[in-house]
Amino acid sequence: MPPQAINFHDKLQLISEHWSPKIIARMNDTHLKLVKIQGEFVWHSHPETDEVFVVLDGSMTIEFRDGVVTLNNGEMVVVPKGVEHRPVAAEECSVLLIEPTGTVNTGDAGGDMTAPPDAWV
Repeated sequence: MPPQAINFHDKLQLISEHWSPKIIARMNDTHLKLVKIQGEFVWHSHPETDEVFVVLDGSMTIEFRDGVVTLNNGEMVVVPKGVEHRPVAAEECSVLLIEPTGTVNTGDAGGDMTAPPDAWV
């Protein structure tokens, strides 16, 4: 049986909460996750891995201690491992995250915004 196409729009319709990434595919030891964001996330880093943000719909910023990156539809950024950052979105924004399996969304910060790293949609 051949692989099945994954439709981002259809999967995003199944996600109602913000800041709770859901896995849509696994490639080797990497998860591709969809997440809806709005408001401010926690400052955190991922000491062991880089993290990719791809904006599918909307716009967001990623704050760093030494600057800010703004991302709009169709843009992406790689956050290097160990770099402290905070995603922010004034309006709801849909994002594709690409990161190693088991990556926790709050990284080294933990706290109330921590989502299960193994939730699929």
